[in-house]
Amino acid sequence: MGRRKYLTKKQLSVLEDLFSGDLNEQEVLLKHKLSKNIYNKWLSEERFAELFSHYINGLKRQSELLISRYATLAAVKLVDLTESENQETARKACLDIISFSLAKKMVSKANGDVKGVKEADKKAMRLPTVLVQRELDKSVSQLRDFSCSRQI
Repeated sequence: MGRRKYLTKKQLSVLEDLFSGDLNEQEVLLKHKLSKNIYNKWLSEERFAELFSHYINGLKRQSELLISRYATLAAVKLVDLTESENQETARKACLDIISFSLAKKMVSKANGDVKGVKEADKKAMRLPTVLVQRELDKSVSQLRDFSCSRQI
């Protein structure tokens, strides 16, 4: 029994529906009148699994591109929120920035790639320190103003 070099039209159609349609996996199987057993058998076949992985990698790449496009905008909005008149909003924005920075450092250390961090990333890592210092300065100033007003 020779191995097929190509996928069938039905297999290609199932893959297309799985990755480009609005149907979930079970709905795709029903649409194509495909049993779970046959589908699982296809998943174990090299050609089908290879194309399946190819589709998944393509979707991951699209997601990463989308996140990359909006990361700068999100960072700018988050920095703007640190200057919010609502102290709770400003505090949460600062904490989010600090959390992001710490997570990024942990990932860099885990990857052993601290030297490979780009200059822009290094600046982004320093940003939370500047923002926290700004918030601390504001808090100290407010505390001084409060202390001075109580002494008068």
